[in-house]
Amino acid sequence: MIDSSSELQSYLLDHQDDLVTHIIQFNELMNRYQAAIKEVSTKLEILKSDFQIRNHRSSIENIQSRIKKPVSILKKLQRKGIEVNLDTIRSELNDVAGIRVICPFIDDIYMVAQKLAQQDDIHVITVKDYIKNPKSSGYRSYHMIIEVPVFFMDAKELMRVEVQLRTVAMDFWASLEHQIKYKKECTHDKELVRDLKLCADTIAETDLRMLELRERMARSNM
Repeated sequence: MIDSSSELQSYLLDHQDDLVTHIIQFNELMNRYQAAIKEVSTKLEILKSDFQIRNHRSSIENIQSRIKKPVSILKKLQRKGIEVNLDTIRSELNDVAGIRVICPFIDDIYMVAQKLAQQDDIHVITVKDYIKNPKSSGYRSYHMIIEVPVFFMDAKELMRVEVQLRTVAMDFWASLEHQIKYKKECTHDKELVRDLKLCADTIAETDLRMLELRERMARSNM
């Protein structure tokens, strides 16, 4: 056990070569996840453009991406009681690379998810439909864990990416809920939790209503 700052400095000096190697290997792995994000984002951009040309409206409002921060990776593996190394990051975590797709309407979510899953080089690992089956908090979104081949200089590698698809309204609620739930003084406020759930339900009703209005307008233009 290291009990003092001097011992820590001594330890780091003795193991600096190993630490440098680990840092380089970790950064290389994160670069591979970033490449996987580019692959999937490109596929989504193509779907967006094709839908726009065919239907004269956008099926995707926005595409956002992120790589999980090192501290978040560490904490998640520790919560699972799993040893922290490059192999466990690859095998045990499906959300190191994440893409969020914001769609105008609910049916756009299912259409985009279906078209993405149908591509020959995409393998769907898991799907969680929190739109049809919302979380108790009111959270709604459509989650996919997919595997995509990425070609590097030395080899082809299958990389996993988490894709979340939401409407604009769902994303609005989730963004605010995310800010509120990390406020310690709010986490045990039962009235606030109830009101957040009510807001989520209201937003879900609005999403359905907007879809109905769009379909009504489409019928009137036929």
